[in-house]
Amino acid sequence: MTTKYLSGSRYAARPSRHSTGPHGGSSGRRSAAQEADRNSGRQVLSYLPGLVVAVLIASVATVLGHFAPVVGGPVFGIVLGIVAGSTLPALRTQRVAPGVAFAGKGVLQLSIVVLGTGLSLAKVVQVGGDSLPVMLGTFVVALGGAYVLGRALGINAELATLIGVGTGICGASAIAATTAVLRPKQSNVAYAIGTIFTFNILAVLLFPPIGHLIGMTGHSFGLWSGTAVNDTSSVVAAAYSFGDGAGPYAIVVKLTRSLLIIPIVVVLAFVVARREAASQGERVRIPWRKVVPAFLIGFLVAAALNSLGVIPADWHDGLTFLGTFLITVALVGIGVGLRPAQLREAGHRPLLLGALLWICVSLASLGLQALTGTL
Repeated sequence: MTTKYLSGSRYAARPSRHSTGPHGGSSGRRSAAQEADRNSGRQVLSYLPGLVVAVLIASVATVLGHFAPVVGGPVFGIVLGIVAGSTLPALRTQRVAPGVAFAGKGVLQLSIVVLGTGLSLAKVVQVGGDSLPVMLGTFVVALGGAYVLGRALGINAELATLIGVGTGICGASAIAATTAVLRPKQSNVAYAIGTIFTFNILAVLLFPPIGHLIGMTGHSFGLWSGTAVNDTSSVVAAAYSFGDGAGPYAIVVKLTRSLLIIPIVVVLAFVVARREAASQGERVRIPWRKVVPAFLIGFLVAAALNSLGVIPADWHDGLTFLGTFLITVALVGIGVGLRPAQLREAGHRPLLLGALLWICVSLASLGLQALTGTL
């Protein structure tokens, strides 16, 4: 049905608002939906070249990490990413760049969800109250020290937060989770991971002889390494090098410590959302979706499913490998976007901050064990 309207001295036909023809009504809505679907499909396809590159480089990094487990695939990933991005101009083209950028964000968030499958809430309870004071105490020392020492050394808050979270929780995994909500400069992410890696190596070399020197038991050394060493691979290396049954207990402490990712991500997400709302002159009304990111909900669901026994035990090794590989892919993406000059600009002060935090957390762990009678 049409109506008529006057245009000059002539009548012209106009489709009514009830029309379902090719340019109106439900047909128009279908066309818009189809166009949106096509755009989404094109966007996904635009990611493929860069993702393929990131996966290939991550595969090489994973092989290297297998032969040098103390270093690990993620560290090799960001190093190879930096080298490839600096020497291969093709990785900076519009054909590759979207997928590489997606690896540094989307794949990063997915990796946190997958790593949640390795956590068991039942094991957290089994760790008991003897480890909780040490765990929380070292966490507070790491974050408080990052704030105070970072300001004293003149380090920007973003980088100090990444180093503090990596030292206080679980190294590269915690930095990855924090990066997903904080959206820091890529150079800060690389510097934080490099700093954490440096002191992981020192911990693996120094902790076992120090533990034997001061007469620690396997239980007390497991608690020390589980709370004062960062990445899981380094915790395993240090604890099993010490012997006396320290390894299994250190792993449980380390997995429990990983749960601290949850409160720190929620707090940082709230801070970021509040800052963004204030900068736009809006009332600070923050939707819960910004405070509790989707990947964090996925992390909790994965941990809950594992705790309920839904995830078969023989899947755990494969899922742990997949989670670590996805972090490696994400760090390759971050590394490709970096330039060595960006790292040189930071100077030596972040490394000094990492050293001071590592020493403070290590001593705090021993001191809290002495106070709680677990040393």
